[in-house]
Amino acid sequence: MDLKKFLDSKVAEFNQPSFIKEDPVCVPHRFSTLQDQEIAGFFAAIFAWGNRKIIINKATELLERMDNAPYQFCLQHEDQDLKRLLGFKHRTFNDTDLLYFVEFFRHHYTLYESLEDAFLMELPDNESFSMEVSLIHFYHYFFSLPDLPYRTRKHIATPEKKATCKRLNMFLRWMVRKDNKGVDLGLWSRIPMSGLICPVDLHVAKVARKLGLLDRKQTDWRSAVELTGHLKKLDAKDPSKYDFALFGLGVVEKYY
Repeated sequence: MDLKKFLDSKVAEFNQPSFIKEDPVCVPHRFSTLQDQEIAGFFAAIFAWGNRKIIINKATELLERMDNAPYQFCLQHEDQDLKRLLGFKHRTFNDTDLLYFVEFFRHHYTLYESLEDAFLMELPDNESFSMEVSLIHFYHYFFSLPDLPYRTRKHIATPEKKATCKRLNMFLRWMVRKDNKGVDLGLWSRIPMSGLICPVDLHVAKVARKLGLLDRKQTDWRSAVELTGHLKKLDAKDPSKYDFALFGLGVVEKYY
């Protein structure tokens, strides 16, 4: 089997506008301004474990509580507005976590125009981009505000804890990847597509091992880096596009 030809055909099959409707990526697609897309996409990605329909519904519920204006809500809310968020829950994510997330967004967007800056602050201009450095920095920056609830830390992954960082890598794929297919939003320009890490969950890992793209037995950060390294041999400039193929083969076709 010609692996590149096979995976390219699967990318073409799943990287289509028809994919959007039933995937959490549909959530940021509902908005037109950069900051609304970033915030909506971030919540949709962080909620992305389990059933995709439930993920979309919970993200929709949250954004409705923000009057479908998440940027304005995060930046301009009064204390009484936060009462609308009380009682929100998605799996282990609750209103305590949500209130901290909102406070982080208010802090960040008071200083910066885009959430992309949160992933780039620690990188000198003359240093090549490192997603591992970027994600570690983001974790510490995200949790740098006073009165951080200890429990909220579990909702943002970091390579320091050997996590695959699947949900963050998926969010970054949405924000960074540019093509003419319409699924990924391609809003950011300072993070290179070549620096993206393929999102890895158990489905993707099983397919990758079956195809000889992953030798590592554990499913962790090193697995994500190893898989992406193999994918770069197929497309050095855009390795994360193969997430469409591996996801489709794993979740839709049960290829493993």
